[in-house]
Amino acid sequence: MRVVALEEHFTIPSAVSKISAEAKKKRGFVDRVTLPGVKSPLDFLPDLGQQRLDSMDKNGITVQVLSVSGPGAELMEGQVGIDVAKGVNDGLADAMHKHPTRFAGFAHLPLAAPEACAKELERCVKELGFCGAIVNGTIDGKFLDDARFDSVLAAAVQLDVPVYIHPHMPPPAVKEAYYSGLPGSAGIAISTAGWGWHSETAIHVLRMVLAGTLDKHRKLKLVIGHMGEGLPLMLARIDDVGAPHIRHLQRPVSQQILEQVWLTTSGIFTQPPLVAAIMTFGLDRIMFSVDYPYSHNEQGRKFLEECSFSPADMAKFCHGTADSLLKLKA
Repeated sequence: MRVVALEEHFTIPSAVSKISAEAKKKRGFVDRVTLPGVKSPLDFLPDLGQQRLDSMDKNGITVQVLSVSGPGAELMEGQVGIDVAKGVNDGLADAMHKHPTRFAGFAHLPLAAPEACAKELERCVKELGFCGAIVNGTIDGKFLDDARFDSVLAAAVQLDVPVYIHPHMPPPAVKEAYYSGLPGSAGIAISTAGWGWHSETAIHVLRMVLAGTLDKHRKLKLVIGHMGEGLPLMLARIDDVGAPHIRHLQRPVSQQILEQVWLTTSGIFTQPPLVAAIMTFGLDRIMFSVDYPYSHNEQGRKFLEECSFSPADMAKFCHGTADSLLKLKA
């Protein structure tokens, strides 16, 4: 069966080399900690060729929809950020041209220069054939509900492509207040993929609802990973607790999210979160993903084999919804 995975990561070293060490340090990047004898996933990011394809083939993954892994253009203001974004996108476009049936892509945007984002997204979609955009967490401490990003959201609506909201390092004040003072590198784990990333991405979506951004852009399509970043568990409670406080919206919080957000399974390979996501969002809103190379394609394959779907539902889960949402050609 055709299998599309759509939170799969890469980098273009020649482009991101323009990001200053100072900017990376300010954003919170540190050396990655791995278990003894385990190769760092960062080593796999630059490969957009045979090694990646071999792993896909071995595990039955037909297409990877690729998105850049940080550090990225959002760390650099002005022309440098614009150049980084264009370099990443051109590098991805080259890989897509070489392997048109295996790779698709999300546009990387110079979000620290928001006035340039709509133009770059349009170039990526219309000229390079990309199927959406990726946004990695906050931008200088701001979320996409900030007015400076309204034009790029409008462009995504006009181009009819989704925006994938992916986590990033917590802002310094959050890191200090929530995750400091823990033994060893435990704070790094819990501030990122162990917990913090997921809660922050849920907050990102909630802010876009509460600020009126989704009411304003009712045709905007968002994608979030990691089985919904905790939102499937919390939507009913948010509506309940928010009832006396949230009266300015045109639609309830849960309705906006269920109408405008799609989920992927990236990095989550157990059944209980999948059951919760299906019961809340419905299978039509959930798409298979791996989170390569931070998670392994072997984990994704094993997870697929444990899913008890009808053939029609398995096809929808593995590729049908992604093909439709991203306009992928089978």
